[in-house]
Amino acid sequence: MKVLHLDSNHPLLLNQLNDLGFENHEDYSSSKSEIETKIADYDGIIIRSRFTIDQQFLDAASNLKFIGRVGAGLENIDCAYAEDKGVHLISVPEGNRNAVGEHSLGLLLSLFNKLNKADREVRQGKWLREANRGLELDGKTVGLIGYGNMGKAFAKKLKGFDVDVICHDIKAHVGDTNCKQVELEELQERADVLSLHTPQTPLTTNMVNTEFINAFKNPFWLINTARGKSVVTEDLVEALEAGKILGAGLDVLEYEKSSFENLFKQEEPKFRWMRKGKKSNLPEAFEYLINADNVILTPHVAGWTIESHVKLAQTMVDKIKAKFC
Repeated sequence: MKVLHLDSNHPLLLNQLNDLGFENHEDYSSSKSEIETKIADYDGIIIRSRFTIDQQFLDAASNLKFIGRVGAGLENIDCAYAEDKGVHLISVPEGNRNAVGEHSLGLLLSLFNKLNKADREVRQGKWLREANRGLELDGKTVGLIGYGNMGKAFAKKLKGFDVDVICHDIKAHVGDTNCKQVELEELQERADVLSLHTPQTPLTTNMVNTEFINAFKNPFWLINTARGKSVVTEDLVEALEAGKILGAGLDVLEYEKSSFENLFKQEEPKFRWMRKGKKSNLPEAFEYLINADNVILTPHVAGWTIESHVKLAQTMVDKIKAKFC
């Protein structure tokens, strides 16, 4: 079987597929249209999020047997059309779920203890103890929306705290000893913390909006290590200003490109602030986030650890081997 690798990954992925007898080709720079001219020659594709695999691409891939996405979600693939054409889809959320669980916990503890704010102030010569008095996680109720690989990993990390962990998921009977499954209304009634662990789907896009936020009985803390488009940024900012959301730890943002590799479009001159320090052309809601003391931002790296780099590749090899060898 001939496999085309469209994104670079850990070397073990290529090495082990070679050992299994696969013929591996790499193309990390050709355009999507250029790839389409030769994709019929391949039985498999390995991709992260370089571009969308749509119906036109799948029609060109007339001999394709599988698509492997080195990550958790498959939203950049027209899954229904691929499956109709008999293409086997592989994702590997097992590879980075532990990393996401740890990162989610890190964001939450950093927010509760004002670590980023305190660190910045001490570096500026400020020694403000009362202004940096923190909160304890014990005694809180943590609500998770989405209880698959990522949600379960976070719930496992929370076992060491005296907290109630509840979850809401569109699938029934996913709760376990680490987390009680509840209806959304109960989660909104009880949660002190909301953490998102959902894929990007029509149901989750723009899910966290003003109506959704106002349905919570109490002010709450928001953690998002899932997908940026699940949260309407302007509505989040309004809730932060009103005190309805007490703080936010965001590893993903609504403004990300679909490849997740860049914020906004770097080729657009008005967003060269990232290199030149200019902020005047930023969306107003985003400018609020980057200046807020109760917001922590990270560049979509929750699942991006040294260890997950290896585990993602190894899990992909194992799944391909189980299906095709």
